[in-house]
Amino acid sequence: MPHKKPKKEAFSDEPKKKTIYTRELDGGQMKKLDAWLDSHLWAPYRVDYSAFAYKSSDVNVVAYNSGKLVVQGKGTEDFVRFVLEPEIVGAFEMGYEEVLHPEWFEAHAGVDESGKGDLFGPLVSACVVADASAVRSWLDWGLKESKRVSSDRAALEMAKKIRGTEGVVVKASYASMEKYNALYIRFGRNLNRLLAWFHASAITSAVSERGVEWGMLDQFTKQPLVQRQLNIPGFELKMRTKAESDPVVAAASIVARATYIYAMRELSEKCGIQLCKGAGANAREQAVEIVRKFGPQSLKSYAKLHFKTVSEAMEAAANPA
Repeated sequence: MPHKKPKKEAFSDEPKKKTIYTRELDGGQMKKLDAWLDSHLWAPYRVDYSAFAYKSSDVNVVAYNSGKLVVQGKGTEDFVRFVLEPEIVGAFEMGYEEVLHPEWFEAHAGVDESGKGDLFGPLVSACVVADASAVRSWLDWGLKESKRVSSDRAALEMAKKIRGTEGVVVKASYASMEKYNALYIRFGRNLNRLLAWFHASAITSAVSERGVEWGMLDQFTKQPLVQRQLNIPGFELKMRTKAESDPVVAAASIVARATYIYAMRELSEKCGIQLCKGAGANAREQAVEIVRKFGPQSLKSYAKLHFKTVSEAMEAAANPA
């Protein structure tokens, strides 16, 4: 019996088609899409936390109550290009990222932070340096900034992918809670000045490992606080609001959040309490519990002492109902 030669795998220069796509829709766009899918006899089905979900032979479309839309399946690109963009959104974007946003694909740094508004856990700055190759791969698997990531698990998985991308440099800067509270006083009790110092540290560390000409910072103040603390010849730090649309800044936001999550896990294990994010009523109750469990001086090891929540917790712990 003659031996059959294995077939050679076909080679193509064509980019691999996307099989998943996500974006945010406003209320009007959601209603318009729901009506379009229904009128074109797509099959509805049930998905938890969704406003509606439909499927065809090669693509599923799920619109969540949060406004997030997920399109998945072999027919994703065709649906986005021929239905979603022209009929619903009224803008053509898929496949045009390098035309619409050429700066995303230049080698540059992205900078963002996490933990600024949380009572417990550190303030984390992260800087990511990446180039066109990394950005293309991230866009292919749907990179998004941390505020749009629904779970800690997803953020940790995305951060792992970012760190594992060839040619990418990732640096994070933060301090233990005791040191953070001391630094806050040292910087004149000015949170933005302290954040600028953390940002400058992360940027300097990353750019010293892979030099680039510029970086983008998610703007947190109109003053050039970070720029004043940088001393990197030939490097320009730009800043703007909503900078997370830049995939490299989005990557930095994910890394910062993942770093914060790991730090919170360590603090939670240390105090025996599953510490919560934010600075609301739940955080206040946990601060009261820590004070009663370990004493008033213990909060400096877990919380940002300049938060109003700390004084409220101290008073509540001293005067139980």
